[in-house]
Amino acid sequence: MYNGKKVIVVLPAYNAALTLEQTYREIPLDLVDEVILCDDASNDNTLEVAKEIGIRHTIRHEKNKGYGGNQKTLYNKALELEGDIIIMLHPDYQYTPKLIPAMVNIIGDELYPVVLGSRILGKGALQGGMPLYKYIANRFLTFTQNMLVNYKLSEYHTGYRSFSREVLETINFNENSDDFVFDNEMLSQIIYAGFHIAEVTCPTKYFEEASSINLKRSTQYGFGVLRVSLCHFLQRMGMGRFRMYKKSD
Repeated sequence: MYNGKKVIVVLPAYNAALTLEQTYREIPLDLVDEVILCDDASNDNTLEVAKEIGIRHTIRHEKNKGYGGNQKTLYNKALELEGDIIIMLHPDYQYTPKLIPAMVNIIGDELYPVVLGSRILGKGALQGGMPLYKYIANRFLTFTQNMLVNYKLSEYHTGYRSFSREVLETINFNENSDDFVFDNEMLSQIIYAGFHIAEVTCPTKYFEEASSINLKRSTQYGFGVLRVSLCHFLQRMGMGRFRMYKKSD
C-alpha cells in the first residue's frame, strides 16, 4: 500500500519463461500488494514458472488474444481486485522494475494520474541497443502525434506505464484494438479525457530474450499509430465522432 492506495503490478506475458523470474525478483513486493500475470497462450512454460516463483494471480488465455487483448484482461482483473495504482510491466526484463517506487509515488501523491517510463528522455535509447530504424520511427511518429493530439510527450511507444484507478475506470479501453496499437489508443483516450501524463527516464535494454516485433509488424504498427492520431485530431476538432473516445460506463 502507498498512502492507503492498493498497488497492483500487471504482467502481460507471452513466451516469457526465460526472463520472468528475473523481472519478478526486482519488483518491490514491500510496496506492491498484488502481482497479476496473464499468459497469452504461450508456447513455453511461462505459466508454470509464474506459479513456481509465487505469483498468486495467474490467468491463461487458451487462444492468443494479442498484446492489447492481454492488457484488457489484466486491467479488468486489477480493477476487480480494487487496485488504486496499476503498473503495467513487461516480464521480458526490457524495462527495470526498480522504477516502480517512483511511479507509485507520483500517482500516490496525486501529482499525476499517469506515468510513463520513457526510453527517449536522456540519451540511453541507442546506447541500450534500440535498433536505429526503430529510434528514427519513434522520433518521427512522436513528433507527428504531438502535433495531431496537441500534447507533448518524449515518446508514445513505451510499454512501461502506470495508471490511477480513475483513469482506467474513465477511458473505454475495452473498445481498443487487441494488437500492439492498443497502447497508442490508450494514450489518445487519456489525453482526450483531459488527464495529465508524467514521464520518468527509463534505461533501455535490448537483448535476444526480450520481446520485439519484426519490421513488418513494426510497419503495420506505425500506420496504426498515424490512424489513431488522425482520429484524435478529427475528434478534438469536432469533425468526427469515434467510439473509442466515449467514456466507460
